[in-house]
Amino acid sequence: MEESNEEAEHKGWCDTELSTNEQTRKEKTNAVESLHAEIDELQASIIKLTEDVTELSKAVSELDAAIAEATEIRQVEKAKNADTIKDAGDAQLAVAQALVVLKEFYAKAAESTALVQQKQPEVFDESYQGMSSSSGGVIGMLEVIESDFARLEADTDAGEAAAQSQYDRFMTDSQVDKAEKQKTNEHKSAKRQDEEQSLQQKKADLDGTQKELDAALSYYDKLKPSCVDAGTSYEDRVGRRKEEIESLQEALKILNGEDIA
Repeated sequence: MEESNEEAEHKGWCDTELSTNEQTRKEKTNAVESLHAEIDELQASIIKLTEDVTELSKAVSELDAAIAEATEIRQVEKAKNADTIKDAGDAQLAVAQALVVLKEFYAKAAESTALVQQKQPEVFDESYQGMSSSSGGVIGMLEVIESDFARLEADTDAGEAAAQSQYDRFMTDSQVDKAEKQKTNEHKSAKRQDEEQSLQQKKADLDGTQKELDAALSYYDKLKPSCVDAGTSYEDRVGRRKEEIESLQEALKILNGEDIA
């Protein structure tokens, strides 16, 4: 009966310990699996964020290079256009001055020719015209040249305005694009830093939880010999012990000379 009481107490203790240990093993196993999943997810996210940050940094560098190149080209083109416009203006002024001089010269020549015509020999079939046709050709040619320089100045000026407008649009779009990429890059970099810190914490949590699980598994191995692998079930041992007690009680009665019947 003392053995029965002791085993009953042991059975109660085993039931409590096994139940608590099973609950601990389940909780720690689930926690370990959950932490592994979270760590895998964080590692994948950090890799993706690193790739995004690298690509964004590269894109920003390419934009800076494109802006610098476009600015250099624009400056060269602007200087060239300015020189062309100035040269065309100077040329127009020079041609205009030449036209004034020529027109005055041919006007005086025409007056001189008129005097000469009054004394022309009878052998001429028609009146002498002096250099009028030649002067008209030279003046006409200079007027065409003046017009060409004016057109060159106007075309260059218009081209410069169009090129500057296109450059301004490019710079505006590039600056907006660059600002957006830099902001996104900063956001992703900050997120990556947060996730890296979270990853370290999750790894530390996993290490602690794994140790707790290992301890629970080790304790379960210690419980098994006396609480699980006892050879026969507790119910069978209780039944046999009950039969043994009843047999001993019957034997005691016989030894005491009690009437069994």
